[in-house]
Amino acid sequence: MLTDDRISTLSTNTLLAGGSDPTRFYPTEAWYPVHYVRDLDKAKPTKFTLLEQDLVIWWDQQANCWRAFADQCPHRLVPLSEGRIAEDGLLECPYHGWAFKGDGACDRIPQQPMGDRANESKRACATVFPTTEQQGLLFIYPGNSENASRVSVPIIEPLAEEPDKWICLNTFRDLPYDALTLLENVLDASHVPFTHHRSVGNRSNASTVELEVLEAGKQGFDGFWEAGPRKGTLGSQHTKFIAPNLMWHDLTSKQFGRTMTVVYATPTRKGECRVFARFPFQFSSKLPAFFIQLTPRWYSHIGNNAILEDDQIFLHHQERYLEAKGGGANLAKAFYLPTSADAYVSALRKWVTEYEADPFPGQVLSPPLADAVLLDRYQSHTQHCASCRAALANIQQIRLGLAIAGAILWAVLPLLTLWLGAPSVSVAILMAVIPLAAGGLWLWLGNLERQFYHGRAVPPRNLPDKKKLEKKN
Repeated sequence: MLTDDRISTLSTNTLLAGGSDPTRFYPTEAWYPVHYVRDLDKAKPTKFTLLEQDLVIWWDQQANCWRAFADQCPHRLVPLSEGRIAEDGLLECPYHGWAFKGDGACDRIPQQPMGDRANESKRACATVFPTTEQQGLLFIYPGNSENASRVSVPIIEPLAEEPDKWICLNTFRDLPYDALTLLENVLDASHVPFTHHRSVGNRSNASTVELEVLEAGKQGFDGFWEAGPRKGTLGSQHTKFIAPNLMWHDLTSKQFGRTMTVVYATPTRKGECRVFARFPFQFSSKLPAFFIQLTPRWYSHIGNNAILEDDQIFLHHQERYLEAKGGGANLAKAFYLPTSADAYVSALRKWVTEYEADPFPGQVLSPPLADAVLLDRYQSHTQHCASCRAALANIQQIRLGLAIAGAILWAVLPLLTLWLGAPSVSVAILMAVIPLAAGGLWLWLGNLERQFYHGRAVPPRNLPDKKKLEKKN
């Protein structure tokens, strides 16, 4: 585990992400976020896959930090993530009880005779990956562990410069397409008015998009959009891509203050990634910040999931069409990019090609998934999110309580009528309204519950325009 102080005071003998070869970017030689720390459970191990490496994340009570091991016991290769945190705070294998310290050393083999020291062999050790916490995220370094302390963690620099001035909304989700496809999508500002019409965009705001790449190299690129979004009404927008997994748009306007759209794209497997989306705000007024702080995290996640689903299905298919046409190496022929609106997309793909930065070279995408799978929310988010898990459990308990109370009330009502005789008008209204209100609340909570499991089949942009329908009628 590398502490924040250790990371912030790296020696002068630093390494840039991607390795020392100036002509290549090695994806393993970089830090990747894998979880918001607040969503991790210190009482049990958590499984995660990074660059096709299965990992187990667990809380080391003795060192008071998060650890990451290869998710294989050196004994019989079963997943350590299926094990537990033992009473002494060590990670215990579920198969035969081998237990491991934070440095990977095997503390005990219950089956070995007294006096034997097989647990001290290097072959008995778990494989350890460097970890660090930065800005509320747990990062893992999947490459050469000796390089980890010399490579900077990709943090959001404006937040680090003025941490107390920002209000930040955060979400995450496992996505059914590559990390590069995700980065390509969020770098492309021109899709927002159309893809996200009626969610966070509006087709009426579409206009000329003239993007300029100011500087580019192995470590990423900087971009500038002088006019900026919403037909230039908000001001200029700056964009930064920090290779291999971080980008942000930075916009300052009189209407909203300073706003950022930040995305980390963590590659898990070919055709799969985890997005960490962060939305830092410096509002010109205190009122928006007040309301944001009042909004439950789980409620904002429902809205964030809906926005991600605006383009989730077609991006899943788009990257398969691109692969069929030769992939990123054949981008110039596969894509027709006639305007500067695609400048960042071109810059990203040029970076991948020039520095051989594809994390899964030569691998083929799996067959396309059904829409119902692509719109799943529980497996891709809810089960991994502490806030959403807790909210879902509470909603289910309330619904169960309402169902039980309603059944009891309906059973008791005839008895109350016999006991009280003919009720007054007010009592009769009350006896009718209470069950109806409880039933309405039960149905409303049922609709809310479903939003933790599934997304919308039809995105808002494709819904009928009510005003046009009213005019026709």
